[in-house]
Amino acid sequence: MLGRFLEISIHTAVIQESLQFYQALGFEQASVGETWPHPYAVVTDGRLFIGLHDAKLASPTLTFVSPRLATHIGHLRNQGVRFEQEHLGSDEFHQASFRDPSGLNVRLLEARTFSPPNLHAAAITTTCGYFTEFGIPVRDAALSRDFWEPLGFVAMAEELLPFARTALTSDLLNLGLYRTRALRHPVLCFEDPDMRERLTRLRERGFKLSDEMPDTLDDATNAILRAPEGTQLLLMQSES
Repeated sequence: MLGRFLEISIHTAVIQESLQFYQALGFEQASVGETWPHPYAVVTDGRLFIGLHDAKLASPTLTFVSPRLATHIGHLRNQGVRFEQEHLGSDEFHQASFRDPSGLNVRLLEARTFSPPNLHAAAITTTCGYFTEFGIPVRDAALSRDFWEPLGFVAMAEELLPFARTALTSDLLNLGLYRTRALRHPVLCFEDPDMRERLTRLRERGFKLSDEMPDTLDDATNAILRAPEGTQLLLMQSES
């Protein structure tokens, strides 16, 4: 319903600093177009695409592409989506945005703004591990689930361990609804069965890790890594 996932758009005051951070973790830079008038860069591990924008925007924003956006907006309104902004004039790049029940901003564009590098997702390994989902802290998981399911996401049964979360799956991007007060902002969630070793390597390379995460997560095998622009990466130990 939303279109094809493009990127997680993030406001970045100093793009070069953030770019170097993600590249140091093993992310690759993509070739961007000239759609935006502001400085813009994209990094990817083959599954996750992060758009770094030196412009004022709600951060983070989930961005999707819908080629016939002016027509598609009508279908989304019928699903109960209320748009906060619409730019659909004949002389402008078409885009529109709305928010989910948690306040997360979602943006729809009429066309891509970068060209993905020729990477195979299965072959890309960053120091963070495998990107599993975009985690959204919520108070009411049922309310958020009922909002996202008509938009093309499939909800799994809620898991209570290691903390309460509901996975919402789709073809290119999975969401996680996190019922925990320990996380106040959305996170990029990465998992690996050898996360302890990955955390050791990150510390040896000078990355600062935090334990500001749910108390049920052991800080010997789980951590929060914060990017220069403030994005939080949740690094979790997985069973397999």
